[in-house]
Amino acid sequence: MIERRRFSRIVYQALAVVSQGDIEVEATVKDLSLHGLLLRCPQSHLLNPSETISIKFQLTDSDITIELEGRIIGELHEITRIIIEHIDIDSISHIKRIIELNVGDDQLLHREIEQLSDLAEFP
Repeated sequence: MIERRRFSRIVYQALAVVSQGDIEVEATVKDLSLHGLLLRCPQSHLLNPSETISIKFQLTDSDITIELEGRIIGELHEITRIIIEHIDIDSISHIKRIIELNVGDDQLLHREIEQLSDLAEFP
């Protein structure tokens, strides 16, 4: 299989709340990248994949809360793939730091940040 991923993913476990309108379901973050995340979300069938969802989770052993808006791009056996469509500067800074600590390659991380900014300019 050809690897199409452009962003490093790191394994990260955290409880999350996924909401869409009046619907709110619990999920578990399985991994993170600068561009998306993977959730274990048993009740994802309650969410409309064509509409934006909000995700909120707290960093492990911290009072820092990550908030973002995204879109479901895939689901298989309770595992839901999310692409980040909007995230505040504080939240992306915290995710960047987590990835930085886990990837161990500053050049790779900076290259990914450049790719992320290129995506923002040319959707």
